[in-house]
Amino acid sequence: MKIKLLIAIILSITFPIQHTFAQGYKIKTIVIDPGHGGRKPGASGSFSKEKDVSLKVALKLGAQIKEALPGIKVIYTRTTDVDVDLYRRAEMANDANADLFISIHCNSMPPGNKHIKGVETLVAGSHRLKEQDAAIRENADIKLEKNYKSKYDGYDPNNPSSFILLSLLKNTFRDKSIKFAKLIQNSYIGRDERVSRGVKEQGVLVLQRCGMPAVLTEVGFISNTTEEKYINSATGQNEIAKSILEAIKSYKKNIEVQ
Repeated sequence: MKIKLLIAIILSITFPIQHTFAQGYKIKTIVIDPGHGGRKPGASGSFSKEKDVSLKVALKLGAQIKEALPGIKVIYTRTTDVDVDLYRRAEMANDANADLFISIHCNSMPPGNKHIKGVETLVAGSHRLKEQDAAIRENADIKLEKNYKSKYDGYDPNNPSSFILLSLLKNTFRDKSIKFAKLIQNSYIGRDERVSRGVKEQGVLVLQRCGMPAVLTEVGFISNTTEEKYINSATGQNEIAKSILEAIKSYKKNIEVQ
């Protein structure tokens, strides 16, 4: 990975902190990122695709935010089944000076592990290499992007050692991302009685490039028959969106300085 990528990432995550959380700070803009899209379907279940579930949940979440928190501007990285490059998703949030970035995804397991279910939320980080499976899967979309090697300066989504350089970066918003991720997980558990797989630090590229607290939440296993039905149902999608909304409310209350 070339040094200019490191510089680009550092610049993208180091907005002046003295202004970001200064006295009177309010959450004004939230970017909602439906994972995958277009020719990048993500994981597949027995009858559905991750890109479709993530979009439906994202749109419901945005609608609920607009109704419950009308003072907050909601920006979507996509509202239809289109392909949006990973770097562009983060770029949209950075350009908007967003206060939160929420990426919606579905989890998946290979045959033989389809009994596994639950929700988990990821934050930017480079933990032990053997724990990077989810990050490698989510980052794999860059291989479908035109000229991805030049866009990401040699980043190889198949090589876990790529995360070593990312681990050298100090993410200014790490603690706040973790705080928000925990609120999402607690909301899933308390409101919807979901099985929690916890908060994990992963080298997810789209989060690494965000200059604000950012999370990627896996709303369920599309590979699990029961959960696939749940995350495709209107009831399930509304419950998931509501749980994330309640986490936003709690985070907003805790983080805003009077």
